[in-house]
Amino acid sequence: MKNKFVYLILFAAATLFSCEPEVSLVRTFHIEKGKHYSTTRLAETLQDSKLVFEAKFDHTAKYDLGDPASQSSKNKLLGFSDCNSLHHQNSARFAWQWYNNRLEIYAYCYVNGERVENFIGVVNLNEFNTYEITITNTHYIFRLNDGPDVSVQRGDVCEMGAFYMLWPYFGGSIPAPHDIFIEIKSHG
Repeated sequence: MKNKFVYLILFAAATLFSCEPEVSLVRTFHIEKGKHYSTTRLAETLQDSKLVFEAKFDHTAKYDLGDPASQSSKNKLLGFSDCNSLHHQNSARFAWQWYNNRLEIYAYCYVNGERVENFIGVVNLNEFNTYEITITNTHYIFRLNDGPDVSVQRGDVCEMGAFYMLWPYFGGSIPAPHDIFIEIKSHG
């Protein structure tokens, strides 16, 4: 009996203190032609004050909507709602657009119901890039790869809140002109 107890303690200690590599899960999000929302649609919440992921766009990120005003409409990549409110009230996410023959990345937020868009940078197709949003008491801090921080003032701050995840979405008002595929690799 004593040996079984010793083995149980050793097993528990080995399990508790063993190091396993961080697991990265790659999901491919598909926005179908004529649609806005991507599949797979997931119901998840952010469990930390930081969202870090990698994303890769392929040639399907290129599109021409035939109108400069429509072409500059932001498509959503990944982010979260803030402070137990709907995402059109308070949220932070990365957005993208194919504009001037390049893939532009933006900070895209709603702060107390007002939309805020800030240019962050440009990424190449067919390469994973690292995206990070950190939540502070007063700001969202966006970072693309090792680039400079882009800060957006945060709206109403709450002490406790649910941050539901926001997944890839094409548009504004115009749906995807063709099938679009985005690979997202989660961290943590």
